[in-house]
Amino acid sequence: MRRALPTLPFSIEDAARSEQEIEEASQAGEQLVRVNQDTRLDFRYLDTRTPAKQAIFRIQCQVSDFLLSEGFCEIHTPSVIAGSSEGGSAVFKLDYFKDKPGCLAQSPQLHKQMAICGGFGRVFEVGPVFRAEKSFAHRHLCEFIGLDVEMQIEKHYSEVMDMVDRLFAAIFDSLNEKCSQELDAVARQYPFKPARDFTSVEIETDSQQLVAGIRQATQLDYLRKTLRLRFEEGIQMLSDAGVEVDPYGDLNTKWRENLASLLWRSMTLNSKFFIAILWLLGLSIPCHDMMTQSTTTHLMSSSEEKISGAQRIHVAEVLSERAGACGIDVNTISTYIDAFRYGAPPHGGFGVGLERLVMLFCGLNNIRKTSLFPRDPKRISP
Repeated sequence: MRRALPTLPFSIEDAARSEQEIEEASQAGEQLVRVNQDTRLDFRYLDTRTPAKQAIFRIQCQVSDFLLSEGFCEIHTPSVIAGSSEGGSAVFKLDYFKDKPGCLAQSPQLHKQMAICGGFGRVFEVGPVFRAEKSFAHRHLCEFIGLDVEMQIEKHYSEVMDMVDRLFAAIFDSLNEKCSQELDAVARQYPFKPARDFTSVEIETDSQQLVAGIRQATQLDYLRKTLRLRFEEGIQMLSDAGVEVDPYGDLNTKWRENLASLLWRSMTLNSKFFIAILWLLGLSIPCHDMMTQSTTTHLMSSSEEKISGAQRIHVAEVLSERAGACGIDVNTISTYIDAFRYGAPPHGGFGVGLERLVMLFCGLNNIRKTSLFPRDPKRISP
């Protein structure tokens, strides 16, 4: 072992202390060192030596087992893709390919879909995702690890939502069963109670009947079958509460906060999750009942989005039309669209950031605690 420098930026003991310890010592007249976030990130290779950080990153290794057991094939798609935008969103552009625009992928969605067209019935990927967003929010990073899932639909889009339910329950169950030591280590520095299954009765799919038999929740609790709230139901609830919303627009953060508050208060629902379905039409397939809307899914925890997904367009002509309407140069994704000209099954998928998932489970207040070497608009090292 190579000898360390005589003076460290901070001691591992100081870095491992909880806020509660520091506050209690302060009240007793003792001044303990508080290692701030920037110092931790500047010397991340020291910060990760604390028991809590070791545990956090070992917890992230538990997510693949369930999907493999469900017949999914793990794939690895390129992060460098053609084009200069994805649906008009900010991307990291590349000029390496001379006259061909390129960028870092915001998700592996295009290649996941091409894999479905290629005969893989179910695929998933765990890999880096890039977002060129000028955001310093507690839940945003420029680069994070995404878990992305795509699957063929046999009968109905609800199969995708059922998979979301089973995936979250399986991940939470697995963490509780296999990571008790790691969770204890995290809780010593960042006190929290692990998520628990609090389904006490057979849950009805209708949102008005869902609350029957649910116990009072005092921590992050989850149901085996998540509340599914149709878009128009959410709009109606907000409207009835006097909140002005656009029935043909997307739900912004403020509206989501109001909707979450209404759900917990008026329905006495204490589960932190609900699925909102039927978001407005983007690059997804129009639903059968309302051609102005699409069959998409957003899994919410309180007011924050944790998973977004959709049934995809699997008809090349419709896909080209919708891409153009969204401002995407069809020529830059021609190989993707061509994949649908040779027979493509109905399919859908979703994505979730692993750092956000661990942040949620462990009750942490900042995604930078769950990213090994976080990247945001001001941080590109170490």
